[in-house]
Amino acid sequence: MRTTTKYFHTQRSAQGGRKGRIKTVAKSILLETIARSKRVIPETPGTHASPAAPHSFGEFPLDPMLQKNIREKGYITPTPIQQHVIPAILSKKDVIGTANTGTGKTAAFLIPLIQKVLLDRAQRVLVVAPTRELAVQITKELRDLSLGLSLRTAMLIGGSSEWRQTRDIQRDPHVVTATPGRLKEFIESRRIRLSGFRNVVLDEADRMVDIGFINDINYFISLLPKERQSLFFSATISGSVEEIMKQFVRDPVRISVASQPIATTIIQDVIHVSDNKSKLDTLHDLLKNKEFEKVLVFGRTKYSVQRLSDELVKRGVKSGAIHGNKRQNQRRYVLEQFARSEIQILFATDIASRGLDIPNVSHVINYDLPETIEDYTHRIGRTGRADKQGVALTFID
Repeated sequence: MRTTTKYFHTQRSAQGGRKGRIKTVAKSILLETIARSKRVIPETPGTHASPAAPHSFGEFPLDPMLQKNIREKGYITPTPIQQHVIPAILSKKDVIGTANTGTGKTAAFLIPLIQKVLLDRAQRVLVVAPTRELAVQITKELRDLSLGLSLRTAMLIGGSSEWRQTRDIQRDPHVVTATPGRLKEFIESRRIRLSGFRNVVLDEADRMVDIGFINDINYFISLLPKERQSLFFSATISGSVEEIMKQFVRDPVRISVASQPIATTIIQDVIHVSDNKSKLDTLHDLLKNKEFEKVLVFGRTKYSVQRLSDELVKRGVKSGAIHGNKRQNQRRYVLEQFARSEIQILFATDIASRGLDIPNVSHVINYDLPETIEDYTHRIGRTGRADKQGVALTFID
């Protein structure tokens, strides 16, 4: 992979005023994070549930058809979080899992939960995820892993047909994947009762807190049966997340495999935008390079990412955008175009920074700065996945 320094431009002079100083502090932290990525950082072991970790999926006590589906997915060797989460769930333990994005967390909780349902068809599983995109990703993984196993599934998300979702719930699904807003609507209209779910997953709990769902999550927990298996996954544990966690899990196994903040497969760099060249022109020039094959660009607002996409389309670049103003079927269509490489560049707000597993994203570009280092980590985690190398570039003006 070529170095990105050839794309650098002259940095603008420092901004004045209070707003400028605050932004400079954010830049300094981000620049230090990127600088650390260029140093060699020795890997430190995480805290695991058990010292004896299986080295192949065949070592787990799973249904033969489930094993077949795992092989069909191309999963041979469990990732570190899978090595430790799967046995803990099979042992009916509550779990608190912390892991970086792209570590195989979704399969880590779905595989043993599918096994649990296969052993007892009366089991019901609820998975709550912060965004529609993550819920769709989880549901797709679930259907792949449960192929031929006669598991009924339902997905409750906004922007999609309520009638179809109501029909799916009426079929008494074994596994329900939901976003907090739509789940609350179904609870309040008495189309779903949480008292029947004795297996519950809160995925990306920190993200749910960040986007304002803390009260909804506490409400859901109050409706769950006391006797349940609770699985809690979060990239970070803040005070608010800790508050939810204490209510949700009992005597949990704690599993952490985040040995360092960002995968070593991601080359990180910055691009200084000069006074005499706009950010959009800089971006357009980058996209002319052959190595920029499949590029995910993060902007701050839904209006700005749509405007940028429209402008690049005018310039002859195949691009699309996903954001909160688009209906779910529109977002899904654009994502499918991007996954199939029918468009070269996808603009997105932070709605896409977690949960999306799009293969072979060559570059992530932070067109606008993220609000936090955690947001930065999740944004750039969309590239460099599955041990492939990726590049993350951040525009600094």
